[in-house]
Amino acid sequence: MDSASALPTTRGWEKDPYGTLPSAGPYEVAIGSALITMVEPHLGYEAAYNRWYEDDHFYAGAMAEPWMFAGRRWVAPTALQALREPRDSPICRPLSRGKWISTYWITRGRYLDHFHWTAATNARLRADNRSFPHRDNMFTAFYEYAGPVYRDASGPRDIHALNYPYRGLVVDSINAGDASRRVALVHWLMREHLPARLAGSSAAMCLLFTPIPVDTQRVRSTGNIPGWESRVVVLWFLETEPWSCWQAQFQGLDEASARSGWSLELRAPFIPTLPGTDTYLDQLR
Repeated sequence: MDSASALPTTRGWEKDPYGTLPSAGPYEVAIGSALITMVEPHLGYEAAYNRWYEDDHFYAGAMAEPWMFAGRRWVAPTALQALREPRDSPICRPLSRGKWISTYWITRGRYLDHFHWTAATNARLRADNRSFPHRDNMFTAFYEYAGPVYRDASGPRDIHALNYPYRGLVVDSINAGDASRRVALVHWLMREHLPARLAGSSAAMCLLFTPIPVDTQRVRSTGNIPGWESRVVVLWFLETEPWSCWQAQFQGLDEASARSGWSLELRAPFIPTLPGTDTYLDQLR
């Protein structure tokens, strides 16, 4: 057989769904929503989880799917777990739980398109025994993007955040106490609190997100942790490791939130994983 005849044909592409779907709907390079998933592997399954997620699920269950245009994994060794606060966090009990977190950007206006694909993909992966039952989702949900706050007028923007080699990530979950007050919380963070904290700091940007209502997700999710409707999640992208700037940059921020009437549910620092390796695996417990 002629080797050329064995190649797939591209004739008729304009009649195939793959040939027509890209021609309709938004496709601007812009963040519209995000998937943020914080996971605790069961004791003794850390190595197996890391290899499953990094070698299979990060790609097959996320990056290979339409409209998810960036992703990155982060890890929290014990030295960073010790910095987490507050002690009575409703999200991580105990605070050491949630060793890994993954963050993904979804193209603006394409959340439902992506979600339908990911729901079908996850069903197929489960049927093919390519899921991983030995883990707990601590803080996993889809989020709507509320916007960025930048330290500098130029440099990497929000769309670059998961590709630029930032050396640390800090995840804040802050609650307004009531859904009607969340808009005010976002305004306070973006206009007052975060610009002042970013100025002259080692944090290059903060990106703000609010949980998408869980009844639209129809997947196993921790977006329904009580208070989700009044929650704001802030991702801080750091140019240094979190432990080197923690005291100057983050200590006392919960007090500032409390004075303004908001409550800190979780502040958790991470560093990026080194893809393809088990680096930091021996520092998790």
